[in-house]
Amino acid sequence: EVQLVESGGGLVQAGGSLRLSCAASGFTFDDYAIGWFRQAPGKEHEGVVCISSSDEHTWYADSVKSRFTVSSDNAKNTVYLQMNSLKPEDTAIYYCAAELQCIATSWTYWGQGTQVTVSS
Repeated sequence: EVQLVESGGGLVQAGGSLRLSCAASGFTFDDYAIGWFRQAPGKEHEGVVCISSSDEHTWYADSVKSRFTVSSDNAKNTVYLQMNSLKPEDTAIYYCAAELQCIATSWTYWGQGTQVTVSS
């Protein structure tokens, strides 16, 4: 059974940091890319970052470049999202997802999401 389990969300003040984790199981981790997405109330689903597990190629949305860093621990089948200098507009439910490539237009596997709230 494929599982993606996010953790690490919470409440933080603006300017603070959080580290999210996405633990994957049930598929060959090295063959997939892991993406982080977020959805805020009243806003569209947004791609945030992506990392290819095979070559660690990364992609970042402009809104998070220089503030967020994605990394992968292939031995643990886990992807981390380090979020620094958080802003209130980063408040959202953050989901990780798995697909064969970062450029995928649809993603096959999804986690349940973790809430990130940034207070001003």
